[in-house]
Amino acid sequence: MSRVSFGLPAELQDYVVKVGTRPNPHRAALRDATNALENASMQISEEQGNFMYLLIKMIGARKCLEVGTFTGYSALVTAEALPPDGELICCDISSEYPAIGRPHWETAGVASKIDLRIGPATETLESLLATGHAGTFDFAFIDADKPNYDAYYETALRLVRKGGVIGIDNTLWYAKVIDEDVQDDDTIALRALNLKVHADPRVEMVLLPIGDGLTLCRVN
Repeated sequence: MSRVSFGLPAELQDYVVKVGTRPNPHRAALRDATNALENASMQISEEQGNFMYLLIKMIGARKCLEVGTFTGYSALVTAEALPPDGELICCDISSEYPAIGRPHWETAGVASKIDLRIGPATETLESLLATGHAGTFDFAFIDADKPNYDAYYETALRLVRKGGVIGIDNTLWYAKVIDEDVQDDDTIALRALNLKVHADPRVEMVLLPIGDGLTLCRVN
């Protein structure tokens, strides 16, 4: 949830995008549509999207999960990285914002890979567990309401296969996680999850200073 990598000077941010990503008209069009919104900052940065695309390719993912879709930029990136028979299940509480992205999914030719499920994500994830999806996902991306991050993480650990990857967004949270004067619910939840993941023997992990902080966990 940051259109740029937090802390980078504008000139360096522009350089990272210019030489570190390649032009993609479908992503650019969706970014333009999202940038017109007041809450456009909820969109991941271009370099984070490019990184996720490459990561999904590198692990040979065929089945992915997304918790929190917003206008569908990360979903577009993920679906583009999947093979023709790949599958992405997206969880979102609202159909309003994903509707902005759907035409761009279709134009990019990846809409058939995306299964958008509207409703509370905790319920959708529990339904996936109940219908035989445990241990079947290659990659999961968590970018939704922060107080429920711990629940999403725990469920993702059950849904993602051994050796699969979980990505958790916003783990730097505009540096609020290191400011003890900030004690709102979102920051407290992220601060606690960061410490939990750091000590969790069930995963190997790294926190990357890309976007607003992206933690990657490889399931042991």
